[in-house]
Amino acid sequence: MAKVMAALSGGVDSAVAALLLQKAGNECAGAIMLLHGPAPDSVSDAQSISHRLGMEFRVLDCRDIFRQYVMEDFVSAYEQGHTPNPCVVCNKHLKFSHFLQEAEKTGFDAIATGHYARIQKDKDTGRYLLLRAKDLSKDQSYFLYTLTQYQLQRTYLPLGELTKPEVRQIAEENGFINAHRKDSQDICFVPGGDYLTFMEQYRGKKYQNGDFLDLTGNIVGTHNGAVGYTLGQRKGLGLAMGEPVYVCGKDMQANTVTVGSEENLFSTTLIAENCNWFPFEALTKPITVTAKARSRHKEQPATVTPLPDGRVQVVFDTPQRALTTGQAVVFYNGDTVIGGGTITEIK
Repeated sequence: MAKVMAALSGGVDSAVAALLLQKAGNECAGAIMLLHGPAPDSVSDAQSISHRLGMEFRVLDCRDIFRQYVMEDFVSAYEQGHTPNPCVVCNKHLKFSHFLQEAEKTGFDAIATGHYARIQKDKDTGRYLLLRAKDLSKDQSYFLYTLTQYQLQRTYLPLGELTKPEVRQIAEENGFINAHRKDSQDICFVPGGDYLTFMEQYRGKKYQNGDFLDLTGNIVGTHNGAVGYTLGQRKGLGLAMGEPVYVCGKDMQANTVTVGSEENLFSTTLIAENCNWFPFEALTKPITVTAKARSRHKEQPATVTPLPDGRVQVVFDTPQRALTTGQAVVFYNGDTVIGGGTITEIK
């Protein structure tokens, strides 16, 4: 039996995760992290679940840390021309780092979350491995590639072997108020997905309009600020060019956005840095994997080659659409996550 602090969000997944841990004989407490804005309504839902399970309940105010590590990184990355993944950053700095530290400070052995993924220990090497969830439609292993061996050893992911319908059924059978609540698809601090408005409010300024350019450098229109566009974007450009055009590049210093046909979005090679590995400490020779270059990207066969400075070069077997700097690239061997890193360059 372990003493576990269960991360609650007010949603059904974290609630069922806490229930399963408790039923397995662990001593559990529930805790919710306040990440941004005023205390959300989800606090009362999380508290209700905790009380229903007879668990101690805590509220951790993480808003300053969230702003420092997640929101600032999000805005800064866009301002540098990248497309960040805030969920990866939040998992790295808050949900599996700060939260674990807070749990250990108060005498807990481990933490638990409602993420859909699995953790196993390799009996031959003794290293902890990250695996996909049983329910591939809900698998969140892509967002967890930064977890360290220490964090994996002290983390429970009770939903890894369950499907989403099974989780909802468990919640309903136990009378949870959130059993059939719809899952959120938005970035939590950008409701509605209006990144530009959020960034302007965050910075307290309006980003300047600039030129849309075609692939030969001709001005073809005016945009609302280069920070508000992502590679491969088609909707919301407001351009009438006789054929569909997509964002093919940005020059942040010149504040220009280059558009072109979809065929100009494909490339085969990227460079990634800040890599983390699960089956081994470091990559020492080229390996063949399937690689996922964004969360909704179907992973594709690729070769990963270590570079002298700790970065890696990833070469896909076939050209991939809209590989984007700032995003995570995650490597798989079947269900096992080999590792991942942040994309810094496209070739």
